[in-house]
Amino acid sequence: MSSNVPTMTDVTIVAIGGSTRPGSSSEMAVRLAGRSAEKAGARVIYITGRDLILPIYDTETTERTDQASTLVEAIRGANGLLVASPGYHGGISGMIKNALDYIEDLREDERPYLHNRAVGCISVAYGWQATVSTLQQIRQVTHALRGWPTPLGAAVNSQTTKFAADGSTEDEAAASQLASIGEQVVEFARMRASSPE
Repeated sequence: MSSNVPTMTDVTIVAIGGSTRPGSSSEMAVRLAGRSAEKAGARVIYITGRDLILPIYDTETTERTDQASTLVEAIRGANGLLVASPGYHGGISGMIKNALDYIEDLREDERPYLHNRAVGCISVAYGWQATVSTLQQIRQVTHALRGWPTPLGAAVNSQTTKFAADGSTEDEAAASQLASIGEQVVEFARMRASSPE
């Protein structure tokens, strides 16, 4: 087992999500899933909201802003991710897609891209059509980056699911889905840690 592989108590999850609006529904959703991962014993790094306003990913330069470098290094050291995007015009928001594009910086790593990492996929949109299509796109991007989408993905319809200021929701089904996703990401990370490459 290499030194890069976590022990049972050393699991780091990066939670990415939200919009330019602080406290958006997608940020609340990824934080709910993150709290579940924390309860399962993981360390969770939250990169949300305005921390995701990054320059457009540029393959022609290796120069990165401090915020972009923070994102890339957090993902590099992570055992799994939680990704929540609002649905904008039926798909992933530009801000979240741009953040995921920075994972290209990991292409030459020993663990390239999201190799052997679970990704909990969460979409939040007003209405079911955009919610479901956005979730499908997050899963497709995860596959393209060699990640493992968790068996359960969350499609949160903000038309019916409301979040309180503390991030909680009275929608028990949505809360249960988000909690399960946080647990599944940690469970997968621990399984990978206990098995040889």
